[in-house]
Order: sequence, then C-alpha cells, then structure tokens
Amino acid sequence: MRRPTLLVLVGLLIALCGAARLHAELVWTSGQGWRVEGGALSVLSGEEGRTALELMNQARAAEEAGSVRSAIKGYEKVAKRYPNSVFSAEALYRTGLLYEKRRQYYKAFDSFQNLVQRYPGSERFSQVVGDQYRISQALLDGKRSYMWGVIPGLKNREKSIEYFEQIVKNAPFSDYAPLSLMNVARGHQRMGATEEAIDALDRMINSYPGNVLTPDAYLKLAQTHASLVDGPPYDQASTKAAITYYEDYLIQFPGDSGAGSAEKGLAEMKTMLAQSKMIMADYYYKYRRNYKAAKVFYNEAITTFPDSPVAARARTMLADVDARLAGENPPAVPAEQKATEPKKKKRFWLF
Repeated sequence: MRRPTLLVLVGLLIALCGAARLHAELVWTSGQGWRVEGGALSVLSGEEGRTALELMNQARAAEEAGSVRSAIKGYEKVAKRYPNSVFSAEALYRTGLLYEKRRQYYKAFDSFQNLVQRYPGSERFSQVVGDQYRISQALLDGKRSYMWGVIPGLKNREKSIEYFEQIVKNAPFSDYAPLSLMNVARGHQRMGATEEAIDALDRMINSYPGNVLTPDAYLKLAQTHASLVDGPPYDQASTKAAITYYEDYLIQFPGDSGAGSAEKGLAEMKTMLAQSKMIMADYYYKYRRNYKAAKVFYNEAITTFPDSPVAARARTMLADVDARLAGENPPAVPAEQKATEPKKKKRFWLF
C-alpha cells in the first residue's frame, strides 16, 4: 500500500473517531443551569450563543418555579430563533413535555414530531418516539386533550390512530412500530371500522413476522374476519378468510396461549361453511330435484368438516341421493333424525 493512501485512511479513521467528541451535548444541573459539553458542533458562538443560553436558563427557571406557560414561551422562542443550534432540539423536547403536563396532547405530539423530523440524529430520538406512543395510547384510551390547558376537548380516537400511524413512519424498525399497528387495529375495531382493522393487522404480520406480537395479530385477524360472517345463507368469503388465519395460527404457533380459542373459532367457522354447503345441497334436492348438483354440495359439506354433526346429516342425505340416482327407493330416515323434526299439533274440533 502506498504511503499517501495509508495516511488518508488513518486520517479518515481519526476523523470518524473524533466526530463523537466534537458533537455538542446540552447538560442541565440545578446549580449551574444549562451548559454545553462534548465539543463545538452545532453551538452558537459570541453574543448569539450567550443569548440562546440565557433564554434556555430563563425557560428552565420558569419551569422549575411551576410557571409552565412562561417556560413554554421561552423554549418555543429558542427553537424558532436558533433552529440549527444544540439548544433547539432540547427546547422542543422540553416544550413537548410541558404541553403534555398541561394535557395539551395535540401540541405535545406536534412538538415531539418537530424534533423527530428536524433532528433525526438526536440522542433523544428513541425517547421521543416513546413519548409520542404514550400520548397516542392516552388518546386511544379516551383521554381528552385540553384547550389552553384548561378546557377539556372531545374524545378523539381518530387522532390517536393518526398518531400511531405517524409513529410507524417515524421509527419503522423500533419496538414501537408493531405495537402501534396493533393499536391502530384496536382503535378501528372500537369505532366499528372492521376493514381498516384487518388492514392494520395484515400489515403487522407481513411487516413484522418474527415479532412477539405476531401470534396475537394472527389470532385477532382470524377473529376479526369471523366477526364479519352473517350466517350460513350469506356470502362465505369472510368465513374462508377466518378459517385460513385460524389454521395458519395453529400451524405456526401451536404452543401459544390462544390455541384453545383458535381451535374453537376454527370449528365454528368450519361448521358455518359446512352449513352453507348444506343449504345449497338442500335447495337442489328439494326444489330443483337436481340430485347430481345436490350430491356435489353434500360431499363438499362432508369435506369441509368431516367430524361435525353437519357432516353426519350430509352423509345421510347423500345415501338418499345415491339411491335416487340409482333408481332405487331411498333409505328410511333414521329414527333420531325423525325425532328432531317438529311434530304437527293435533287439532280438536268442537261441534
């Protein structure tokens, strides 16, 4: 290796190692106020720097004295006047905390969002995303954002869903992203927006297949599809989707705590689908006398859920259909099935 090339590489290594030391950090101590440590990058110099530091100290003194409004004004002034300084990110962070303290959740979230967007390399990034998650969770649980910190507003779960979606965009690879998608689904379900809930759960299992929450997402996805089922006479697309997700859940997570619930739900959905096949079969049998078509649907009912009572009845009807197709007398209906048929009421005539 040539000597100039080696010197260049060594220089780059030194520069990279020294970058952390050059990065400035704002530190607060109750006796001394704010001070800059760690380097000179992003620090204002001269009169401008002294003014920014003085404003930060005044805002923190107001905060410590309980004058929240004055502190917010001071921090907002710093963030606006000195956007490229080390003071701005901390000012936005303190502003968000103070707005949250006043239960002005919308303004608190916006302050944190400004920090995330303007200073993605901030050491507080993960902490701020956690603060945003906390605010979103509070709104989803029904807390009200206060106007001017005094007047409670209306509950706004739609806003919480918007915030959770923003968290997913801010930090898609953080632990908060899958949690946020689960809460998006929960919020939509509480508002009756089932299709939107399904979309959120679907994004969750596709984006984070190895996450600890993925089994729960599969189970909730199956249960949500099942909630859309209207009954055997109606379209069975949701029934089939629920069966698919129940089966996927049981195959992929056999030892999960929700396995019992999944098995029960799967049996209910298979019964529903088998009953829908029986309705079609009975229609062709009774009203169209199309025994070939009836046979197809009776077989499908058996295949759908072989060990169910529905399948047992389908086998009985299938024997009847086979006899008719062969030109033979159909077998008698078993006594136990006759007993289930409603008896005709006797009529008494008085003369």
